[in-house]
Amino acid sequence: MNPSSTDNQHHDLERYTRQIAFKSIGPDRQRRLVESRVVLIGCGALGSVIANTLVRAGVGFLRLIDSDRIELSNLQRQVLFDEDAVGRLKAEATRNALARVNPTVQIEAVTARVSRDNITELADGVQLLLDGTDNFDTRLLINDLAVKTQRPWVFGACAGSRGLAMPIIPNTTPCLRCLFEEGMPSELTPTAQTDGILGPVVNRVASHQAMEAMKILMGALDAVDRRLMTCDVWTGRDVRINVQNAYDKGNCSCCKQNRFEYLEG
Repeated sequence: MNPSSTDNQHHDLERYTRQIAFKSIGPDRQRRLVESRVVLIGCGALGSVIANTLVRAGVGFLRLIDSDRIELSNLQRQVLFDEDAVGRLKAEATRNALARVNPTVQIEAVTARVSRDNITELADGVQLLLDGTDNFDTRLLINDLAVKTQRPWVFGACAGSRGLAMPIIPNTTPCLRCLFEEGMPSELTPTAQTDGILGPVVNRVASHQAMEAMKILMGALDAVDRRLMTCDVWTGRDVRINVQNAYDKGNCSCCKQNRFEYLEG
């Protein structure tokens, strides 16, 4: 005898009982998360932590996009991989690892390098975009698409011991170009190759991204931390910066003037 759809739903939610018990979530918001659809661009350091967290939390559909293969030097911070995975495609290895964690989540792996020619198609059918990338140009491309299509996204970046993260809700919060149109902050200029990178800062930034994404997907918009989070795990510095004036008083070429230069080439 096949179980009813109600029984299946109860079985699915049983996995998340400890999360549902948190009073700000409960069963209704958990169901919203189970029905949500997300794209994650980049399955490396930030992406592997974000994907692991969201799949365990019960996001309904996750599309993973990455063009790279796993290298031995990735294992220091990319938490889903082990030595047996070295040489494999990151998107596929991430999907395979997460399918063993939570087979109720629909996970789609796409091996591709995101560009203005394919990002619209790659983000088709999702509610929220997540940044697991390692370069500023791709983040500005994600920002253009998010603002143009009025979908939220969550930005994150780290190098060395320092990190940044912020949720971006078009027409409500500043977008990435509101903040950084005049130039990149020092946290975004170095790379893991030039400045190294510490595993704890990856976990710190990616966990913040995942939490804000969950709030948005659950409809808990009042709880979203709209400040720019900055941290330095080596010194212990952790600061939240209210950047709302960048949107309220600014004239951003992207979200105020509707110029999507990265998306349109």
